[in-house]
Amino acid sequence: MKNLVLFVFSLTIICPSISKADEGMWLPMLIDRNYSEMKKMGLKLTPEEIYSVNNSSLKDAVVSFGGFCTGEMISSEGLLLTNHHCGFDAIRTHSTTSNDYLTNGFWAMSKDEEKPNADLSVTYLVRMEDVSTNILKETDSLIGQEKSIKINALIEEIEANAVAESHYTAEVKSFFEGNAYYLFVYETFLDVRLVGAPPSSIGKYGGDTDNWMWPRHTGDFALFRVYCAPDGSPAVFSEENIPYTPRHFLPISLDGVENGDFAMVLGYPGSTDRFLTSFGVQEALDQVYPARIMIRDKKLKIMKTSMDASDEVRLKYASKYASTSNYWKYFIGQSKGLKRMRVYEQKQETESLFNAWVQEKEDRVEVYGNVLTGFNEAYEAKRGSNVAREFLVEAFFQGPAFFYFSFLINDYLSALQTRDPKQIQKKKEELAIMAISHFSEYDFETDKNLFAGMLDLYWTNMNDSQKASVVKEAFLEYNGDWNAYANDVYEKSVLVDLDRFLDYLEYDNYLFLPLKIHTRKLQQDPAYAFFASYYGEYVSTIAIHRRPVFSQLTSINNLWVKGLQEQYPNKLWYPNANFSMRVTFGSVGDYTPGDAMHYNYTTTIDGLFEKEDPKNEEFIVPQKLTTLYLNKDYGQYADKNGQLHVNLITNNDITGGNSGSPLINANGELIGCAFDGNWEAMSGDIAFEKNIQRTISVDARYILFIIDKFAGATHLIDEMKIVKSQ
Repeated sequence: MKNLVLFVFSLTIICPSISKADEGMWLPMLIDRNYSEMKKMGLKLTPEEIYSVNNSSLKDAVVSFGGFCTGEMISSEGLLLTNHHCGFDAIRTHSTTSNDYLTNGFWAMSKDEEKPNADLSVTYLVRMEDVSTNILKETDSLIGQEKSIKINALIEEIEANAVAESHYTAEVKSFFEGNAYYLFVYETFLDVRLVGAPPSSIGKYGGDTDNWMWPRHTGDFALFRVYCAPDGSPAVFSEENIPYTPRHFLPISLDGVENGDFAMVLGYPGSTDRFLTSFGVQEALDQVYPARIMIRDKKLKIMKTSMDASDEVRLKYASKYASTSNYWKYFIGQSKGLKRMRVYEQKQETESLFNAWVQEKEDRVEVYGNVLTGFNEAYEAKRGSNVAREFLVEAFFQGPAFFYFSFLINDYLSALQTRDPKQIQKKKEELAIMAISHFSEYDFETDKNLFAGMLDLYWTNMNDSQKASVVKEAFLEYNGDWNAYANDVYEKSVLVDLDRFLDYLEYDNYLFLPLKIHTRKLQQDPAYAFFASYYGEYVSTIAIHRRPVFSQLTSINNLWVKGLQEQYPNKLWYPNANFSMRVTFGSVGDYTPGDAMHYNYTTTIDGLFEKEDPKNEEFIVPQKLTTLYLNKDYGQYADKNGQLHVNLITNNDITGGNSGSPLINANGELIGCAFDGNWEAMSGDIAFEKNIQRTISVDARYILFIIDKFAGATHLIDEMKIVKSQ
């Protein structure tokens, strides 16, 4: 009996193959495979109404927002809904200390007041196509580098043919660890304007304390508008542009939800690793996650100190701090979840069952016999360098700003090598524009403190044999005083100050001086010299040994997943998330996270005020919202009992990238905007937790209430299609 239980549970852990109502990130083109189950749960739409190439469908109302979130169209005039945290950087960009939209909110009372965003775009899925046969039939007999080269060539050819003589773009993505390939054709719009955002006291209510938690009372939403050229085609910002008319937009329901109601999410989930083996889980728990948590914790403390001391710094670092904090807490929660669910042990059991299946037949042994041994060897081979890799990425590439900036400057140095005046000038102009953007989110003292802090952490925690020479030399020269070293670097470098860097770019006698002279100033710059030495040594001593391991893992993962699909041929499989559009279906649902605990499926404004704390910036309530609450002035957005709902939970399967995704009812109407997952199920990206995994969404009625009653932006309500059954 014990073995049977382990067998069934192991399928849910490692094999995303059993079609359950709540688990699975399904490709919309193949949604008819799930349709009978969805219909049993209450869905009233047809598969064609969810995904269609020739007719308007739900997929046409859903966009990839900026390439990092999801958004949905909610009017025929290009109005777009996403999360406040997805639009956070756009809101921050338009904020100043005297006009602080992050703190006070922003509402355009006419289209003329909507604010353009040069770096923001939205992308619509036009169609998708299975091209697996095209690629696999020509590459199955190949191995290693030869196979990779051939696959890349075929992908380039397929992409080019798919968008020939059109303004569309195409991307072929790998699925099931290289066992399937799908083509996606997209249309991208470049003129996206900020329309409305509540103050952070609503949009981020609960702050870091409530992040990833339920119950929640957060109005995490923002509004944008998509614009196009007068002929309807994508265009960069222009006064001549007009609001885009989408092929489909979502009506918004005022009916609310009941426990057990059907709920569906469409969006662009970023990354899951449901096929990860026990070897990968062990690596994450023992090395990767502890290093990330430690480094991010240090960065957060340094940034917070500066942000608390200056409103100017607070605005500059708001996005960096929020993104760093979000996944700092995520890795803490995922570590706890993996241990609590005993995911490592369950994956070991799945591997044991796989091995037993392989040993049953000689031909299986020939193909799959070395898979588990190969995993063990590969993970063991990179074990000694994992922490070094985390410090490179987390502490330096994502730490002091000059490090990544130095990496980008290498393109300029390559241009200098050409001796071509036009190419050099072009690179200089691009670099100047990039520098202005780079330094707009930068504070000299904060960045210097980050550099010193990361060096201190690195020196204390890195293995002596792997410490970079440049760090060892600095330690000896400055007697371990990292602040003194940082002061010296930042006093002399041109890469830590915008004016200094732009002055450096004006050094244009490059045509008449030997190449070594006009590159020497940069190469001898102390910040660039640190980058070049540290990164160069990492590449030559650590990365060079990691590359073959990852190549080996690519091949082994391909066989691992292929074998699992062969082992369970009758299962309905879904692929890992990879920023392609997915459909996930389930239901509204309460849950029991632990002994003697039970959480309802919805929260109300009463709970929001129960958390109110005027002395805690995370739980301050705006006076206008307090007045509306005291007067019970909820308008048409209250339920039949006069209560205003704020957030709700469903058992949909989502992950990062799904932020801003529409939560849709059985009739294809918007009932919420997804923005988070729950703390108890943080291991869900590796192992879906059927009984307790929940998606947290802002109730659509609370969104409309804030727009209408709080902001007074009734003109936006007027352009939406609001539906109510009674």
